[in-house]
Amino acid sequence: TQSTWGQLTSSCLRWMLRVLSFLALLTLAAGSAPEQIHISFGENPTEMYVAWSTQSTSPPSFVKYRFEGSDAEPVIVKARSKVFVDWGPQKRSQWLHEATMSGLTPNTKYSYQVGSTKTGFSDWFSFTAQRDGFDWGPRLAIFGDMGHFNAHSLAPLTNETLAGMYDAILHVGDFAYDFENDEGKQGDAFMRDIEPMAARYPYMTCPGNHEQTYNFTHYINRFVMPRTDELQMHYSFNMGNVHVISISTEVFFYDSVKEQIKIQYEWLEKDLIEATTPENRAKRPWILVIGHRPMYCSSLNDDECTEYYNVLRNGIEEDGELKYGLEDILYKYGVDIEFWAHEHTYERLWPVYDHQVLVSSWMEPYRNPKAPLHIIGGSAGCDENPPHEKINGPRGVWSAYRSIAYGYGRMTFANNTHMYYEQVDSDSMEIIDSLWLIRDEHGPFGAPAETKNLSHDRRLAALYAKQNRLRTAAVYI
Repeated sequence: TQSTWGQLTSSCLRWMLRVLSFLALLTLAAGSAPEQIHISFGENPTEMYVAWSTQSTSPPSFVKYRFEGSDAEPVIVKARSKVFVDWGPQKRSQWLHEATMSGLTPNTKYSYQVGSTKTGFSDWFSFTAQRDGFDWGPRLAIFGDMGHFNAHSLAPLTNETLAGMYDAILHVGDFAYDFENDEGKQGDAFMRDIEPMAARYPYMTCPGNHEQTYNFTHYINRFVMPRTDELQMHYSFNMGNVHVISISTEVFFYDSVKEQIKIQYEWLEKDLIEATTPENRAKRPWILVIGHRPMYCSSLNDDECTEYYNVLRNGIEEDGELKYGLEDILYKYGVDIEFWAHEHTYERLWPVYDHQVLVSSWMEPYRNPKAPLHIIGGSAGCDENPPHEKINGPRGVWSAYRSIAYGYGRMTFANNTHMYYEQVDSDSMEIIDSLWLIRDEHGPFGAPAETKNLSHDRRLAALYAKQNRLRTAAVYI
């Protein structure tokens, strides 16, 4: 009858509404599930930071962690959570969470998951707490300029990281291309891209020019590094026999952060003074500096690294003189390695200071060099047009090898005197360049000698020049 039909229709509508409500809840939960999970080193080997995002669900959120393989109740730590707003037209927002896993036993494997009762928890991930002490050398994957699209190095880096080839990943600026694109959704996609490796191995960073939009807010809020002030983008940390310093080259180029030039410089000198005390240099003889823009390059463009004088090397004018330049201070304290990116190429330099190549021996130019080793590695892969820089520009005396192949670096500190570096072509997986840097003693390089007459050893210089395509001579010390 009509009454029965009405009851059936009403019952069906109620059932359909329940199904739709349930599906809506599932959709909401899926959209709010923890994602973009990544870890980074804390203040010491007993800590590890973890950060993640949820798209629409408010806190509280937590991290749970315990020894790998243990059935014990996990340690539960409440996250620090905040709403992050992308400043595009839609003002799209999401929740960002970060927590500290503390009390870790060094060199011990842990499992962890993040989330809340509202969102559910992530899968369990595992990581190994950093080894304590300084009688070991880390293995690093190191590169810059990797985007969400055209990321040629992403797959091999992920595979090698999951195979346990590295102790940490160093991404030297320029992420996603760019974080803010599509109201921040491209940044989210990039963070999901790196999650398989970044959720398991520390993903350490520095800012590049592609992070400057909205005053670096995406970079500052998405990554948790061992910074003393979250608005200042420089920091340092120790890994075994290496002291790593991460600086922002971008403070020299954007008015919104120019007040940090002096702050960073004074912090950098204080950090270097501490790192180079006899006691600390004996424990951690290697000093590695990472920063996005290089001081030198032979790209065919108008980037500052192509100029003889530039603000990174020479500093800015203040009170009628140039101050806060990076080259002098890194040379003064005997920094061993300076790794840069920005140029979408790979370029290895001879040991160089003030445009002079300073070597002890032509037959072994990287054995006890008299200046830092510079490497440019901004070729991990992005979709900027063009994706490669042209490298047929004027080649300085300091340029030893260069390539436009997509790729990334493997840096291994074998012991206190030997570091091995190789550059991998991420398409062919061939090693296109490699070197051993040997420093029998670490310390300040001292005042550079004036150019000497090399006529007595022209044969050896010519031999090495032929092998390495060097076009001009170097300075002997």
